[in-house]
Amino acid sequence: MKLAQITAALSARLENGSPDTEITGVARIEEANAGQITFVANRKYAAAAKTTRASAVIVAEDFPAIATPTLRSRNPYLAFARAVELFYQPPKYVPGVHPTAVIHPSAKIGENAHIGPYVVIGENVSIGRNAVLLAHVVIYRDATIGHNFFAHAHAVVREHCRLADDIVLQNGAVIGADGFGFAKDDSGHWYKIVQSGPAVLEDKVEVQANACVDRASVGETHIARGTKIDNLVQVGHGSRVGEDTLLCAQVGLAGSTEVGNNVILAGQVGVAGHCKIGDGAVATAQSGIPNNVEAGAVVSGYPAIDNKLWLRCSAVFNKLPEIAKAVSSIRK
Repeated sequence: MKLAQITAALSARLENGSPDTEITGVARIEEANAGQITFVANRKYAAAAKTTRASAVIVAEDFPAIATPTLRSRNPYLAFARAVELFYQPPKYVPGVHPTAVIHPSAKIGENAHIGPYVVIGENVSIGRNAVLLAHVVIYRDATIGHNFFAHAHAVVREHCRLADDIVLQNGAVIGADGFGFAKDDSGHWYKIVQSGPAVLEDKVEVQANACVDRASVGETHIARGTKIDNLVQVGHGSRVGEDTLLCAQVGLAGSTEVGNNVILAGQVGVAGHCKIGDGAVATAQSGIPNNVEAGAVVSGYPAIDNKLWLRCSAVFNKLPEIAKAVSSIRK
């Protein structure tokens, strides 16, 4: 593909390069070779941009000039994502039902569906147009799913759950498993609380591998439009997550957590039950959140505090032995 074609497709601006340069693929900046295109979205890779062997580099509008041909973009990371799409074509699945699939006669499935080997679709299930269900996907009875549903192998949607349009479930994702609800009886044993409420996913939600969105004891567990849930995330029963929020790897939300719009919870963040996290908040990796977080806040550590304060505390922590020794000397 000519560099001029890529430039037009990405709505970028070519600088210091020939539009006739042939590009055959994409690569990371450290690994790219002649004929490939790469990108810089993080300033810490600026030095690598000067030495890369790539034939072109996607950069921000204000990135310093380099000898390598550059495609300037207002959003270089997004531009690179679109460049990958130009060269990688994902597998296409021909409509049809594999002979090993088990589909209840009452289930309603829209046109152009691909139903793979050993898929099980239960009673009164409704699935919209253009669905792709790969091997061993299981849809429990009375589930409702919209158009353009894509479920990778071993994904599960439990009974009465409601999924809107353009939902993607990666391998092993489980939507609507029982929430972790138990009450201790008079004899000291744990009595299971029926988890009667469904999990609900709005449009364009993606749930990645082995993540769980639990059903609610009453009411519903609700994931709003455009939210992305990473591998091994646990969304507890009755939680509500707002639009365009990111729950990164191994995040855990205890029951009845409320997370706002455009929130980012980085890897291994844990949130205690019944907490509220405001719109636009960010929690850095491994933060533990036992209390509410205000909109727009950036928090770190456990218990999570303002990120800038946490950085100062972390710097002091390394000096504690020295400080303790000095205090001891003063006391003497």
